[in-house]
Amino acid sequence: MKMHPTSRMLFHIPCLTPHVSFITFHVSRFIFHVSHFITIFFPVLLLAQDIPVFNSERAFNFLEQQCELGPRNPGSSGHRQGLQFILKTVVPLADSVIQQQFIHIDPYSGEMLTLTNVIAQFNPAMKKRIWIAAHWDTRPWADRDRDRKKRKQPILGANDGASGVAVLLELAHHLSQIHPNVGVDLVFLDGEDLGKRGDLRNFFIGSRYIAKNIPTEFPEYCILIDMVGDADLEIPKEGYSVMQAPHLVNQLWQEAEDLGLASFQNVVKHTIEDDHVILFEEGGIPAVVIIDFDYPNATINYWHTTEDTPDKCSAESLEIVGTLLLYHIFGLGKIQIKNYK
Repeated sequence: MKMHPTSRMLFHIPCLTPHVSFITFHVSRFIFHVSHFITIFFPVLLLAQDIPVFNSERAFNFLEQQCELGPRNPGSSGHRQGLQFILKTVVPLADSVIQQQFIHIDPYSGEMLTLTNVIAQFNPAMKKRIWIAAHWDTRPWADRDRDRKKRKQPILGANDGASGVAVLLELAHHLSQIHPNVGVDLVFLDGEDLGKRGDLRNFFIGSRYIAKNIPTEFPEYCILIDMVGDADLEIPKEGYSVMQAPHLVNQLWQEAEDLGLASFQNVVKHTIEDDHVILFEEGGIPAVVIIDFDYPNATINYWHTTEDTPDKCSAESLEIVGTLLLYHIFGLGKIQIKNYK
C-alpha cells in the first residue's frame, strides 16, 4: 500500500443465561486491561444477542501461526506454506472454496511467480453477497527499516499481512456455524506488496486479477481490512473509502460507535493506495478499507520494516475489528442492503 497525506483531517437486554460464560470471561478481562475496554465490550452484551462472540485468543493464535512460517513473500517457502495454512483452515469451514491461481512475472527479477487468491464462500446460493477481504502475502523487502543493512530482507508481516488474515479466519469459524441472511465471501488476496516504492503498477496484483475475473456473484461491496493488529489501535476513516463508498463508511463507523469501539475515529487522517482502490477502479466494486496506518503512532512506524513482529500486535485489537465485522455481517440480515456507491 502507499499512503498520501491529506489536508482533512429500544436496545433490549437479552436473556443472560446462554451468555454467562461470555460475561464471566469479559468481566475477568476488565480486571487485567485498561478501563476503556469496559466501554468497548459492555454494549456488545446489550446489543448483540444474535451476534457471535469474536474469539480474540484464537485469532491471535492464527496471527502467530502465520509468523511461525516466516516471511510469506511470493516465491518463498513461507508463501507456499502460508497458502496451505489458509486452505487447511477454511476448507473444512466454508461452503465452498475457490482458488484463483495465476502467474505473475516479477518486473524486477524476471522471476515467474505463482500467485493465488482464495475465496471462502458462505451461503453461496445467495445472490446478495458482500466481500470481506485482506491480503495474505508479505513484503519482499524491509525497505523502510531504520537499519539500512536490513532493507533487503523480507518482512515477517505480523500486522501487515497476518493480522487481516487472522481476523478473516476467525470470522470463518462463526460463519460456518451460523449463516447470516446475506452471502459472505472471505477474500484472501495475494501479491499486494510486490511493488517497489513509487511503482504502484506492481502493487495489488491479486486485486487487479480478481477485479477482472470475479469468480462469485458480483458483490454489493467489499470491506478490506489491513494492518488491524497494532497494539495501539487507532482507526480513522480513510480518504479513498470516503470518496468511493461514503454511505458504507458512515454505517461502519456508526456501528463502531454503537458498540463503544473507541478505536474507530470519526475523522479522515490518511488517503491510502490499497487493494480497495483497485477493486473500485478496475472492478467497479464499492470498496472501503479499515486500516491503522500509524503503526504504532505518527512518530514511529514499523510498516515495511523487520520490526513488524507479533509482539507489536495484540489480541484485543483483532477483537475490536472482528467484533465490528460480526456485528455488521449479522446485522445485515435485519436491514435492506443499500446502494453504497
